[in-house]
Amino acid sequence: MAAEKPSLKVIISGGGTGGHIFPAIAIARALQAHDPRTEVLFVGARNRMEMQKVPQAGYPIVGLWISGIQRRLTLDNLLFPVKLVTSIAKARKVIKDFKPDVAVGVGGYASGPLLYAAARAGVPTLIQEQNSYAGLTNKWLSRYASKICVAYEGMEKFFPAEKIVLTGNPVRKDIADAQAKREQALKHFKLSPDRPVVLTIGGSLGARTINRSIAESLYKFEQAGYQLIWQTGESYAETGQRQAQPFERSGVRMLPFIKEMDLAYAAADVVISRAGALSISELCIVGKPAVLVPSPNVSEDHQTKNAMALVNRNAAVLVRDAEAEEKLFESLDALMKDEAQQKQLADNIKAMAHVQADQEIARYVRELAGK
Repeated sequence: MAAEKPSLKVIISGGGTGGHIFPAIAIARALQAHDPRTEVLFVGARNRMEMQKVPQAGYPIVGLWISGIQRRLTLDNLLFPVKLVTSIAKARKVIKDFKPDVAVGVGGYASGPLLYAAARAGVPTLIQEQNSYAGLTNKWLSRYASKICVAYEGMEKFFPAEKIVLTGNPVRKDIADAQAKREQALKHFKLSPDRPVVLTIGGSLGARTINRSIAESLYKFEQAGYQLIWQTGESYAETGQRQAQPFERSGVRMLPFIKEMDLAYAAADVVISRAGALSISELCIVGKPAVLVPSPNVSEDHQTKNAMALVNRNAAVLVRDAEAEEKLFESLDALMKDEAQQKQLADNIKAMAHVQADQEIARYVRELAGK
């Protein structure tokens, strides 16, 4: 018996961090939830996180030999023109062989060559811009894009207004259901229901400044009676485990990576986080008061701009990376002691949530394909 013909064929490109990969997977799942005959192929950058995470989610992926431009003179920078030409050539072959109805770019190194090649081949393209400040690649690609899905208002300063639709950022389905799981979450992390819980996340790769700030303040958490779920990232795991061990009895739970993020959010009263697009979208969905520490090591300082989009609406507290070791715990402590401010931040951040972002983006993909 012949295999059933796909009703829709979509390429999704990009990656580099969880902030790009998880929304991409959410879009793929929304497309297939609407029609299981949809065939999705991912295109990522060789040796980046997506080459593991995407197959783990059950999707095929092709890797391109592409990387970003470094801020200093490196061999990678000298090789960039060669990588770009090679990646565009491979992207053209992928498009020719797969014959997609639509190509979607979620940001990250691979989205540039793939979307450019797709547009040149006459394939409708959709950009999913996750940040409040558009990156150079997406600004350049916008001239070729058929539709641009954004997560923040005011993106006309980066993109043609007639192509923009406000959809928000897709988040994992289990995150949206986190609020109902608090009792389960406290049991999972072996925490007391009688003491407040702080969740600290530095993104999928961890955050050195946040980790150092937390490590130096562990005795303050103990004195204040705050329990802590501390995601360190793999690179800090060994050091973090050694630092956390003396405080485990008082409710410190150190983990390199938290797979059950829905339970981590459900357990938390307040969250300390970087200001990546995915993290902010998840915080909006779960409606948690947050202290944001934007990473200074990202292009165009877009995490600070993401954070300010919330701070300006009284939806989060900001602590700058350079001041974190001195001020992070004090800012957290002030928020933990002010229940009225916690409620106001929670209400305001919840009002910014886009719960159906994955389904909205999937609908625009289908529209571009004429489905």
